[in-house]
Amino acid sequence: MSRYAPPPPFGDRSSFTAPPINMYWNAVYYPNWRIYRDQPPVSLNFDVISHVFYAFAWVKDDGTVYLSDEWADAQIEVSGTADVPATQGCLNSFALLKKKYTKLKVVLSVGGGGKGSEPFAQVAAHQASRERFAQTALGLVQQFGIDGIDIDWEHPSDSTQGENYVALLSALRQRLPSPQYTLSSALPAGEWALQHINLAHASQYLDMINLMSYDFSGPWVPKAGHQAQLFTPQIPHCAEAAISCHSAVSYIVRQGVPPNKIVVGVPAYGRSFTGTKGLGHSFSGHAGEEGTFEYRDLPRPGATEYVDAQVGAAYCVGGDGGFVTYDTPQTVKMKARYVRQNGLGGLFYWTGTGDASAHTQKDRSLVYNGFMGLFPQ
Repeated sequence: MSRYAPPPPFGDRSSFTAPPINMYWNAVYYPNWRIYRDQPPVSLNFDVISHVFYAFAWVKDDGTVYLSDEWADAQIEVSGTADVPATQGCLNSFALLKKKYTKLKVVLSVGGGGKGSEPFAQVAAHQASRERFAQTALGLVQQFGIDGIDIDWEHPSDSTQGENYVALLSALRQRLPSPQYTLSSALPAGEWALQHINLAHASQYLDMINLMSYDFSGPWVPKAGHQAQLFTPQIPHCAEAAISCHSAVSYIVRQGVPPNKIVVGVPAYGRSFTGTKGLGHSFSGHAGEEGTFEYRDLPRPGATEYVDAQVGAAYCVGGDGGFVTYDTPQTVKMKARYVRQNGLGGLFYWTGTGDASAHTQKDRSLVYNGFMGLFPQ
């Protein structure tokens, strides 16, 4: 057993069968607004991607699921390649990519932070609006020839909303039966949110749970810390520093979720703390766009990059970012190894477009190195 991996934390796993090696998910979220930054769907490396979660569709108060940006999703001119034609709209481009990459699954993600999730509580509370949600979601899946729906409700805030969330999943599963359609859901890693949901019941309807195992640390914490550490340090410097990928996975499995339905999230961005001496110290501010830098822009110019192999986390210090916490190829390979050793479902990345190019920078790409870690040669 590697020194990076603790003993299996999930109790008696004698009846559990790990997924076949070719079944691990190596999935990316593709935000539709990235088309405006000259990152069309064909910019991703589909040789190492199993699933694309197309973010985001939104939902109206009556339950109708609709495209959040019809221009980006269905109308804008989208470039192709020599063997993938140009077309109109990013969703149509992904439909064409599926013809070349026949194992690729494209899933429409509904919700997201802020405005994207606001209507969920009302919609999920009523059978009629749940049915309209399921019916209109299926309509979009069929219209664009894609594979399923991902629910990104951030997040049920009490037990009643948690029950309604499960009822919404039930309505969706009836309209999108398995295995013809994929049904997944992104959920926070914090017990403060997960405690409101009967996770075992929810997992009966879901193919996978995308565990957002990042943002453990940020401007809201008292001291700078790792934002996506794999393991909890022996002596956490504050309560927030006790949260880790491992602690979140362990909690979900204890609630009755099959390990092979858990996909571990990887941030393709770093969180910045300025005016600090580093890990475990107070800070005065942050740099970058709302305190973040895309992974493709890390480490910052003039900064030095470090890896903490004990907890599975990386960071850089110096330059214009101060202390920036993020994942690197080394830590992503550690997470892939953790997935394999504990029979989990795979990895996903928020976002595929924030990564270094898996075409031209394979040694630096998180998605590429995650794939190599899941499927070692």
